[in-house]
Amino acid sequence: MQHSTLLSGTRGAQNAGRFTLIPSHPFPCNNEWKGLVKTLESTLLLHRHEPETLAKLDRFLHDQTGGIIGALSHLIRGAAIDAILDGSEKITKRGLQAIPLDAAAQFCRPLPTATDR
Repeated sequence: MQHSTLLSGTRGAQNAGRFTLIPSHPFPCNNEWKGLVKTLESTLLLHRHEPETLAKLDRFLHDQTGGIIGALSHLIRGAAIDAILDGSEKITKRGLQAIPLDAAAQFCRPLPTATDR
């Protein structure tokens, strides 16, 4: 974002004064990532959600979000809201795939293969 035209010119300078860029890097898909997924899953209060469902999808979740924590949180929260609204009260892989992600996560995501469809 720091290299885009969003922060150039008069209006860009005004925009730049409204926030601070904090450089960060995606999480690698390792034990810390798995622990993060388990921690987020433990906070879910869905009546029919099976424990360890998301923990078993840790690699999929990493691929979907590019290892970006904010995208992971958004993805799980969005799927949980959908699960409440549709009455299923559980998060599924299909439900996770239905959640649109932010641009940063989409740019980090690998392209889908024929087996992903």
